[in-house]
Amino acid sequence: MTSTYLPDKRAGRDAGPPAPAAHRDRGRARRRTLNWLTATAFQLPALVLFMGLVLLPMLFALYAAFFRWGGFGMPSDYVGGENFSRLFQDDVFLGDLWRCLVLVVLSLALQLPFALAMAVLLNQRMRGRAVYRMLFFAPYVLSEAITGVLFGMIFAPDDGFADQVLGRIGLDGLGGEWFADPSTVMATLFLVMTWKYFGFHMMLYLAGLQAVPRELTEAALIDGAGPWQRFRNVTLPLLAPTLRISVFLSVIGAIQLFDLVWVTTAGGPDHHSETMAVTLFQYGFKRYQVGYASAISVVMFAISLVFALAYQRFVLRRDLEGATTTMRGDGK
Repeated sequence: MTSTYLPDKRAGRDAGPPAPAAHRDRGRARRRTLNWLTATAFQLPALVLFMGLVLLPMLFALYAAFFRWGGFGMPSDYVGGENFSRLFQDDVFLGDLWRCLVLVVLSLALQLPFALAMAVLLNQRMRGRAVYRMLFFAPYVLSEAITGVLFGMIFAPDDGFADQVLGRIGLDGLGGEWFADPSTVMATLFLVMTWKYFGFHMMLYLAGLQAVPRELTEAALIDGAGPWQRFRNVTLPLLAPTLRISVFLSVIGAIQLFDLVWVTTAGGPDHHSETMAVTLFQYGFKRYQVGYASAISVVMFAISLVFALAYQRFVLRRDLEGATTTMRGDGK
């Protein structure tokens, strides 16, 4: 039986025979290929920059870590794992690990709670709230070099601003060689770090606090909950995702801390404020032991990577699963 087609009266013209399935499949394949080529063309510059400035230097650092190399020419004096074994026998590097742990603990125990307290305070209705937010966030906008030079003058021994203020109020006995004394250099450095970075975490917490539904806190107030109960049982659980991100950024920042330390103390006195990044810079660009410095960079990367993966696996898992579930529920 021969097939015929009827004219499409609604369109007012012949619709023609339906397109074959193979023709439609070729059209879809052509569109997919075009979309892939378009996406690749837009991503290619970023991929080239990432490979040239991040991936290849990382691979070359891993390669150079197995050589005794001064940084000139290509590495040729292969020493195997000697640089890594030397690393964990180096008192300076072991001290770097300890100082990194101290900075992490101090940041989690003092800096972040202080930032959270200021965020809660500035989330209340008060006069000049926007001005206070701007003033507390302003130090984060300054570069680390400017911050280091500024506090180098503030904490200069004898004639620094800090010693002069303490002398004016009769507390000159508390002053001293802030950055030059091994017993006070880490505390002074942490004070500068707190001044520099707490405003960033404060703004993160403010953003999280403003996302807390006001209806929940009002309902808790109606139920008779006090300020601390409302904060502990309502605000803090809803702020937990922001807190987890803040902790992650704080720990990674402490592991990779360099520029602020380099400008203020350069790791002194006698390595008492040195960090892993400062030790890397000293060996790589001052002593021209680039192979050993590459081993330090590999260990820094490994510590950061292990922490990031473990933190994502055990701490951020709930947040990531919630985001994935939300996306699937929206049909996106």
